[in-house]
Amino acid sequence: MLPLVVRIERANPPERTDALEAAATAVLTLLSDVPEEWAEPVERWEAIGIRKVVRRARGSEWQRVLALPGRTVTIRTAEVRVHPPVPLDDWPRDLARLQVSGTDLSDSEPPGEAKTPAVLWVNPHLEMSAGKAMAQAGHAAQLAWWGSRERARAAWAERGLGVSVRTAPKDRWDALAMSGLPVVRDAGFTEIAPGSCTFVADAPWLRGGGDVPEV
Repeated sequence: MLPLVVRIERANPPERTDALEAAATAVLTLLSDVPEEWAEPVERWEAIGIRKVVRRARGSEWQRVLALPGRTVTIRTAEVRVHPPVPLDDWPRDLARLQVSGTDLSDSEPPGEAKTPAVLWVNPHLEMSAGKAMAQAGHAAQLAWWGSRERARAAWAERGLGVSVRTAPKDRWDALAMSGLPVVRDAGFTEIAPGSCTFVADAPWLRGGGDVPEV
């Protein structure tokens, strides 16, 4: 299981879209540059599934999280830390004590048009907490990475692994879900029914458009 921790301070919580994009980017930074000491747990995790769990931290909790092995990604108002994969029953104490609930974030205004070639489209027909959606965004980013050729991966990484998360227009969702692009189908452990399509990962190079275009 891959632990993701989002910083949510009471007085200044992050924007929901920022948190989703930070989670997706955190996963991409891990996959694109796996530290040697993480290589074995990452390999085992990828072999048995790509389950992710998002927990929240604030104040001293966040400071303890920063002391653990991990990597922090900041996207505008959001900070998300990704840690090396761990077995479900062997979480470090300072991660295990963090809460899964309480990630009900919102956007103060619509996020606007995506500004990156890679877009992770959210199913507009599902209701998910921000924590659930962050994990699903991480899955979508991982499927996009796996679906990219080496040259496209290198170009994407060179340009900062930019990725946007947007809710798909309702009249486009069915076409996106049936387009052949990477689709996240949820296992149904929490919140939504098993087999639900939560995200579609879209990028020109996933559609046969070659390498990552300049942005």
